[in-house]
Amino acid sequence: MATRNVAAVDLGASSGRVLLARFDGRQVSLEEVHRFPNRPVVLQGHRFWNILALWDETLTGLRKARYVAGTLESIGVDTWAIDYGLVDARGFLLGQPFQYRDHRTDGMMEQVFARVPRDVLYQRTGIQFLPFNTLFQLYAQEQMQPGELAHAYRLLLIPDLLHSWLCGSQTSERTNATTTQCWDPVAGAWATDLLEQLAIPTSMLPPVVEAGTVLGEVVPEWRDDLGAARVVAPATHDTGSAIAAAPAGLSGGWGYISSGTWSLVGVELPRPIMTAEALAANFTNEGGVFGTTRLLKNVMGLWLLQECQRRWAQEGHVTDYDTLLADVDAVPPFAALIDPDDARFLAPDNMPEAINVYLTEHGQAQLSAPAAFARCVMESLVLRYREVFRQIRALTGTAITTVHVLGGGARNTRLNQWLADALDVPVI
Repeated sequence: MATRNVAAVDLGASSGRVLLARFDGRQVSLEEVHRFPNRPVVLQGHRFWNILALWDETLTGLRKARYVAGTLESIGVDTWAIDYGLVDARGFLLGQPFQYRDHRTDGMMEQVFARVPRDVLYQRTGIQFLPFNTLFQLYAQEQMQPGELAHAYRLLLIPDLLHSWLCGSQTSERTNATTTQCWDPVAGAWATDLLEQLAIPTSMLPPVVEAGTVLGEVVPEWRDDLGAARVVAPATHDTGSAIAAAPAGLSGGWGYISSGTWSLVGVELPRPIMTAEALAANFTNEGGVFGTTRLLKNVMGLWLLQECQRRWAQEGHVTDYDTLLADVDAVPPFAALIDPDDARFLAPDNMPEAINVYLTEHGQAQLSAPAAFARCVMESLVLRYREVFRQIRALTGTAITTVHVLGGGARNTRLNQWLADALDVPVI
């Protein structure tokens, strides 16, 4: 058979890449043809995604993929969850998409709970309460810019927005829609009544499609660059795609960590768990491919170390990642530990300083050497992962016998070996 060529756009919170996948009838080969940074823009005290730069880099990567392959059969985009763009009926943006770490959502959860109780929200959506969830972003936007949402024709999550620019489709893929805390996983529909209780317009909510749906062909504007490739919705939440690719069956006993800027720690189940115990432990039930549920918890992840490196670079001390990880062996174990999910670490101006303030408040010595910060972050993450897997066992009754690590963090061999030691199970 003729080789089939597919381009995959994978955008993460700190970088993006375009891959060319080729299938010759026997095996799939993958080639990264383009990689680029993803940096938010700060303007008037708010954080935005530079969505036009991401679009430009996406097109650059897709052009490269077509040049290498000759022709592309299909294109699909996945990104992080939660964030969105508002568009009019022609697909034009109504303002720049906010970044989820923007402080406009500060205090919004409490305001929402005053109108819709926390337990009611969980019983309907089954989603972990995080201040940047789409629901709280929408509520914050309505408070900050009254009437803005009513002018939108469609709310499109970031991968859906890019798909719309590629082929004109204005839909949302289900695995990502479930992350918004605006979706009822039992009814399989948007929880419009909850949004209406919060005075959030619902006419902007798009139709929802399953992963694998053909959204359309590349629009004429980009045909000379990309050909007439079909645009196909993958699991547009990057974690949904990652878990679908894990080399494991649907039977229990295995867990996963989608390890990157965030660490999503969980298991795949046939149905959601939305019990009082799951609410108390603040677990999330996100949609998986083929109708599964990804029961998981969001842990702060390697963002902690990335932000330390960014701060050191600003101060003129550039730290090579591989060298930094090698240097942790010289640091005494468990000399300093933090709670990675402490709210102060969500979006600090100075991550090393925030870590040291935490250590001081908890009776621990402050750190100075980059390797000491790295060891502190990594050991703290391992202990947090172990605690989350213990909670999962309590909720599901199933012991974890294998953990699959996916994403950029899979290359951090020290972190993964420490995790295997802490759990006493194979980490793959």
